[in-house]
Amino acid sequence: MTRLAVLTASAGLLALLLPAATATAQQNPDIDCENAVVQMELTYCAEKEWEAADAKLNTAYSAAMKSMREMDAELSADLKGAAETLKEAQRAWIPYRDKACAAAGFLARGGSMEPMLIYSCLAELTEQRTQQLEHLAEGLGN
Repeated sequence: MTRLAVLTASAGLLALLLPAATATAQQNPDIDCENAVVQMELTYCAEKEWEAADAKLNTAYSAAMKSMREMDAELSADLKGAAETLKEAQRAWIPYRDKACAAAGFLARGGSMEPMLIYSCLAELTEQRTQQLEHLAEGLGN
């Protein structure tokens, strides 16, 4: 795979930018994110926040997809498409999120703070998307 292909892949972008920031943290699992001070700790904690947000996103997406499939099941053939539309929207949102957060990282480009900015952005946008998916899962009547 070319370097350009790696950069354009969602996971690839993060894999290139962030491994050095978390390698030290993985060796030190006793980091207290409530009292993080040094950059390595702050980055580690931002990564953990994003991982937690991503787990919630996956749960919300599953619930929204279930709701959309149920909606499709009740619609006539010419009105169906909720589940497919949601899937396409999610597939479009992921690269948007990753590129938007890569852009946020440019505020500290090349510095030790860059990965933390990216992880923080990933967490924030993922939390926002989770809320949107939760609203879809709830539907209009709830």
